[in-house]
Amino acid sequence: MIIGPIIPILTSVALMILGSGALSTVIGIRLDANGYSPIAVGIVTAAYYTGLTLGSLQSTRLISRVGHIRAFAAFASIFSAATLGHALLPGIVAWCGLRFVIGICVAGIYMCVESWLNDHATNETRGKILSQYMITLYAAMAAGQQLINFDKPGAAFLFMIIAILLSLSLVPIALTRATAPALPNTATVGLKKLYLASPLGVAGAFLSGGLAGALYGLGPVYGAQSGFSISGTATFMTVLIAGGVSLQWPLGFLSDVFDRRRVINAISIAMTFVSILLVMLPSDEGWLFSGLAFLFGGLLFSLYPLSMGHTNDHVSKEEMIGTSGALILLNSFGAILGPLVASWAMSLIGPEGLFLFMAIGAAGLGAFGIWRTFVRESPSAEDQMAFQPIPQTSPAVVPLHPEAEEDVAAQ
Repeated sequence: MIIGPIIPILTSVALMILGSGALSTVIGIRLDANGYSPIAVGIVTAAYYTGLTLGSLQSTRLISRVGHIRAFAAFASIFSAATLGHALLPGIVAWCGLRFVIGICVAGIYMCVESWLNDHATNETRGKILSQYMITLYAAMAAGQQLINFDKPGAAFLFMIIAILLSLSLVPIALTRATAPALPNTATVGLKKLYLASPLGVAGAFLSGGLAGALYGLGPVYGAQSGFSISGTATFMTVLIAGGVSLQWPLGFLSDVFDRRRVINAISIAMTFVSILLVMLPSDEGWLFSGLAFLFGGLLFSLYPLSMGHTNDHVSKEEMIGTSGALILLNSFGAILGPLVASWAMSLIGPEGLFLFMAIGAAGLGAFGIWRTFVRESPSAEDQMAFQPIPQTSPAVVPLHPEAEEDVAAQ
């Protein structure tokens, strides 16, 4: 048990993600209620992920210049102010700008937090810290969805609640006596080298970002247009995220026992069929619909860490940090494009377009993965790295991976 020393960090993360998770969902609901098309929601979502990607690449400069605590305070304060800006500036252009700024701030916060976690980690505790961090992220994200039950059309109340949570996230970090950590190595490898190492891993990382970005941004619109109440939409999003955290470990265990590439292929095929069922099944089917949503979330959120694991099976431990950092950025680029394509599909055929987009994307990955099994042999199960769930946050999280310990120690 090592949770004690990192309680202030995890508390700040939980408060920030509670607010961030609720904000992402309420924005989709508000835009739909105000008559904006799914394409408009997709553009706003893409603006957020554009900011997140840019922040992952550039925020280290500010952190290096002013220190982690001041940088965290700056990012959280701007995030809080931008949240309130949604109530003051209701236009779509303003919301795109605000979401872009928030994306940069979220990336900067992740970089600060994950640097602190890396500083607390040893070779013996690295995996435990990463697991506790992931549980905190997903639990707070799932719980944050329930905050939208306090939302009222046209009211600023929920934006105020979210801003309060973001402001409170400053307190544990501001009061910490921990010294500022060094920024971890976040250098990445080139795309060509990455693709040559693992074509399926690259495709899986990119596609999982596109599907997850579309789900986070347009899932609330799907719920609203399918006739869900506010609480129904909150439950739908919570179930998806709960599935994501619950199924990663069992699916990861299977990937340690069997050829990881075949597990990725099986997940892609299963996602295709589950997506088709969600398109065809009436959303008022209650438990059956919720069960399929839970399963879909588990399959989708397992795809990224499995793709990363498969890629790392083909590189040396010395290259793992650079490879994994590049995959996270590739995942972010996918998250920019995914909402744009999914929103176009929803505009053409209605809310069912979201899961039709998911089905086509998953089927494409499955077909590519099956083709790759005939082109290149995969490492045996004994030679594969042990599976480790990893969040889709920033490149600074990669050194927390237990298999990166030799590379970290060598720096």
